Amino acid sequence: MFCGATGNKFLFGNENRKVAVSWPSSAVKLLGSCIITLAGDEGKVMRRMLMSVFNHEALAKFTKVMDEVTCNHIQANWKGKEEVLVYPTIKHYVFELTCRLFLSIRHPQEITDLAPPFAAFLEGTFSVPVDLPGMRFRSAKRAARSIRKMLREIIKERRAALEKGAASPMQDLLSYLMVTADENGRFLTEAEIINNLLLLLVASHDTLSCTITMVIKFLGELPHVYEKVLAEQREIAMQKKSAGEGLTREDVQKMRDSWSVVLEVMRLVPLALGGFRVALEDFTFCGYTIPQGWKLIWSPLTTNNDPAIFSSPKLFDAASFARSTSPSPCVFVPFSGGPRMCLGKDYAQLQILILLHHLVNNFRWTNAIPDEKVKFNPVPIPSKGLPVHIRPHYDRVTSICLISISSRGTFQSPPS
Repeated sequence: MFCGATGNKFLFGNENRKVAVSWPSSAVKLLGSCIITLAGDEGKVMRRMLMSVFNHEALAKFTKVMDEVTCNHIQANWKGKEEVLVYPTIKHYVFELTCRLFLSIRHPQEITDLAPPFAAFLEGTFSVPVDLPGMRFRSAKRAARSIRKMLREIIKERRAALEKGAASPMQDLLSYLMVTADENGRFLTEAEIINNLLLLLVASHDTLSCTITMVIKFLGELPHVYEKVLAEQREIAMQKKSAGEGLTREDVQKMRDSWSVVLEVMRLVPLALGGFRVALEDFTFCGYTIPQGWKLIWSPLTTNNDPAIFSSPKLFDAASFARSTSPSPCVFVPFSGGPRMCLGKDYAQLQILILLHHLVNNFRWTNAIPDEKVKFNPVPIPSKGLPVHIRPHYDRVTSICLISISSRGTFQSPPS
């Protein structure tokens, strides 16, 4: 195990030289050849190709769709409720949005059909790779076959639509992967497209669902932090020229205090307990010789809880991430680092902050179970699903947000 910023810097800076990415065999067998399981030049080429999926133009387009889907989600799942079970509700929201942005799936029944095998696949991605009845790995293999079959049908339909001009080459991630060649002029095979779609669906779903859930948990426990987030989000809402005007990426970039809160949540409850590497050659680090072939692991826990970096590491203090005092590179690494930096970092920031904007402008909430325990499996999940008591706060700013929902759906303006 490599600990601390020095260890992080060494591993991130020596990718494909002294070390290479390594994943548990269960994940490799289930995901197949994709961006995270490939190393060396082949992995670099595929990574560069996928990076443009999350460029500035794409993120601006994502923002508009995220804002629309988020408003509809709040109308359908939060409005008029006294209690919400947060984790499953957020999982459904994230999955719906991912299906919309990555596959252009809009019909509720299609999303419902895809959800059960996807959940089984997620449960077995990091499991004992034993293919026996009753084992998670076997259930995940069966689910993977089902998902791949669905994706092949979607690809077949999309290919026909592209040929007829009924679909846009850049309408979503699927179209992009189908029509884009790498720097060597090679197009991805159908299997590679499916593997990378499966990976990105997994990566965006689990990490985002858990992050958003944990942010809601902390805001329910810490009213003074909630008030700070609310003040910033109200200011952004008041700057909109009309009630139906949606958020833009520029609006999201103004949410610095809110993002600092999200980062502090990820410091206290990291989404991943570590990442894996393998030694490509014998090398020496800090006086220790690491033989070729040995497996290595880095963990964010060591720096996240270091009192030399964070003066009170057990306390919530979003000021640690203020622009002038933010931790140096390789100290705080929720999105990994170096060549393996998470491709979807900006995408994740957009989705988290857009939902947070609409939630705090519409509701206050308190956690139904004080200090609810969090379990890791392998990501952090509240043991009871985080039930919260919610109540709307109708005032001028909130009405703006609610009328914005009305302009996209059937919601009626609340009484004054």
